[in-house]
This record gives sequence, structure tokens and C-alpha cells, in this order.
Amino acid sequence: MVRSARLPTISRLGRDLLETRSSQRWRTLARPFGLLGLYAVAYRMGWWFATPAIVFLVFVAIVTSAHDVVHGSLGLGRRGTEWALFALGAVLLASGHSYRTSHLQHHRVFPGPDDPEGDPARMTFWGAVRHGPSFLPRLWYWAWKRSCGRERRWLLAEALWAALVLFAGIALWPATHAVLVYAAMVHSGAWVFPLLTVHLPHRDYGETPLTQTHTLRGRIVPALFLELTYHLEHHLYPQVPSHNLAKLSRRLDPVFREAGVVPWRVP
Repeated sequence: MVRSARLPTISRLGRDLLETRSSQRWRTLARPFGLLGLYAVAYRMGWWFATPAIVFLVFVAIVTSAHDVVHGSLGLGRRGTEWALFALGAVLLASGHSYRTSHLQHHRVFPGPDDPEGDPARMTFWGAVRHGPSFLPRLWYWAWKRSCGRERRWLLAEALWAALVLFAGIALWPATHAVLVYAAMVHSGAWVFPLLTVHLPHRDYGETPLTQTHTLRGRIVPALFLELTYHLEHHLYPQVPSHNLAKLSRRLDPVFREAGVVPWRVP
């Protein structure tokens, strides 16, 4: 049974957890585009078997980098943040700005109401799977209704970009299948987005901060998912960038042990 516990401040845990070196910033931001280039190379070389795995890695890289941009943990300025959200969302034919709006709301109110990002946590496994095709459009529409002015222009530009890539893929089909195949894999992958990023991390959630989500510990899986498995740590200290979540988890171990939090062990 998880007991209540007083969480240490970030100052007590160590403000070095908030640090992002320039190399870390650019690695986080550049990784998705490097993987996108790798997809193009694999497709050109005829390595069809490798393309789904590469697209999966693109998803992981985008979620990691978008998390950091949304929470302002990479040290980007206002203009850099806006363009990073657009560019990162564009790789997945999604809206980085709607993700910011819904994700910050998720951190504010979960497990309360008016949290479209958190809705799959309240569904069954198969309910979350069925919710997949409409998940990102729902987030976009929810953000659209709550935005105005410049924010709406970003949302509209992101929607138009996604449509443009689809039309470009159709137009380029006689010359290359790469664009439309990529778009199809991205849209198919988005179907499991609410299952993998919301339902499973928050499954059987409680009402206290220490029971609202889980943390997975291991060597291979956390590295493969670029530290996204430290979901409890992220919810408790969202200002900590992804590259420092493993370090944060080690510093929180005494707090977790005292409170009775048992991390899920994975390879």
C-alpha cells in the first residue's frame, strides 16, 4: 500500500537536475530529424523491413523532445519554442501546439475532468485502442476551442501541413511511395498513442500524486524509450528534462521506499 509522503523540493533534490547543456538540447531536438533521414535512406536502399522500427523510434524521439519543449526544460526562448512545437509535430503530421495545450491541462487537473489527454486512462485496454484513431483530432479540436489569435494560426498551419503531406504523397506516388507509406505508418502508429502514453502509464491510478501513474525501471527498456518510462518522476517534477529523469529517479528512491511505491521492473 502506498502511503502519503512529503515530496522534497527540486532545490533539495538538486538544481543540477534542471540543467541542459547545449549539446543535450540540440541532440534532443535533432534526433527526430536524423531518424527521419534514416527512414529516407532505408526506403531508398530497399530495406522495407527496417522502416516500421525507424518510424517507431521517430515516435519515441518526438514524444521525448515535445515533452521537454512543452515544459520549457530545454532553455528555448519564446520564438524557438513555437517553431520547435511546429517542427516536431510536423514530423508526425500532428499538432505540437494542441499537444502543449492538452498536456499542460493534463498536468494541472489529472485525474479530474476536462482532461482529454487523460481520458484513455479511464478506459479499458480495448477502449483505449478504439479511441486511437480519434485521439489526436480530439486534442486538436479541444485546443482550437480554447485558443484564439496567434495560437489558432499555429493550429491551422499544423492541420494544413498534415493535409499537404498527404496530398503530396498521393501526387508523388508514381515517382516514389516513400512519402505516402510514411504518412500511413505515422497515422497507424498514432492509433496506439493513447494506449502507450496514457492508458498503460496511468492504469489503476489513485488520487494522490504518488499513485496517479507508474515508473518503470531497467536498463534496456528505459533507454529504448528515451527515459519516458519514468512517468511518475515526470509527473512529480515536470520541469526536469528527459535526459535527467534517470538521475531524478535515483534521488527519489528513498522517498519511494518510505512511501511504499514499488517501481515496475523491466529488462
